[in-house]
Amino acid sequence: MKIVEWSPEDGCFVGSAPPLIGRCCHGDVEAEVVAELSQIVEEWLAIHAADTKNLPAALSTKRYRGKFQLRLPPDLHRLLALRAAMSRRSINDLAVEAIERAVAPGGR
Repeated sequence: MKIVEWSPEDGCFVGSAPPLIGRCCHGDVEAEVVAELSQIVEEWLAIHAADTKNLPAALSTKRYRGKFQLRLPPDLHRLLALRAAMSRRSINDLAVEAIERAVAPGGR
């Protein structure tokens, strides 16, 4: 999977290929970052194949259950429970909303 997205912090497009490669290239023109990212991935795969290492599992084919365990400090857990009770919502609903805001700005 190759991702090119606008980075407000960097003021440019940034490319990555998780889980193979983190943020590895950037530029002002999206198409140029896509091309550079593709070249980096091809080179990375060739080096990896030469080392005869197994590739990480592709994220795009992994199935997700929609559940995961989250550990947080007890004070934060207490605050979350209080906010949920005050808004007459579940802790899960508030947590999902916060995660959506953090990872998917603008909603799904």
